Amino acid sequence: MDRPYKMSDGIDSWNTAIFLYRSALKEVSTKVEILNDEFQQVHQYNPIEYIKSRIKSPESIVKKLKRHGFESTIDNMINRVNDVAGIRIVCSFTSDIYKLAEMIGKQNDLKVISVKDYIRHPKESGYKSYHMLVTVPIFLSDHIIHTKVEIQIRTMAMDFWASLEHKIYYKFEGNAPGYISRDLRECSNIVSMLDAKMLQLNEAILQAKEAQTEEKAHA
Repeated sequence: MDRPYKMSDGIDSWNTAIFLYRSALKEVSTKVEILNDEFQQVHQYNPIEYIKSRIKSPESIVKKLKRHGFESTIDNMINRVNDVAGIRIVCSFTSDIYKLAEMIGKQNDLKVISVKDYIRHPKESGYKSYHMLVTVPIFLSDHIIHTKVEIQIRTMAMDFWASLEHKIYYKFEGNAPGYISRDLRECSNIVSMLDAKMLQLNEAILQAKEAQTEEKAHA
């Protein structure tokens, strides 16, 4: 029977829950890789530079639950923490992000729960990324369990900034001095300018190649 997760389904242990999340990561990763291969087949171009996936550590899950005032239970982990399973898709250009998001959203067996566009609407810290929360059906021997996966899509420049921000704030345990936060926001603006310039350059290259092809055709 096709139904959403319930504790009565017997998902009452950490190992069983993690098995579901790992299975969901495999499913979504495979779908994304196929979309990338299809894009290459049709357009002779790979929009994805690389893909990373991870399961949130028990310590991080407990810390997040406590921060939001919830007890550290399997039930709360599954129903309150949306990023236990996460996939990060890193693209070359900002235009690729929205193309991929549209392609992922059209997958019939994925259900998009929510979308957060931190590219058009960056966080106060300067963080930019495109987030999709989806559920993927995991087919077990006697039923289907829809399992949540958070998908983050960003450019290489955005990913570089986000990785450094994470390391910096980890060192300060989230309480970085004001001047560091200010400098990070300035760097975020530089990242946006770099992405815009690289996209503009890529479009100019494509136009130049098209012009060359037309010249050869008429030669």
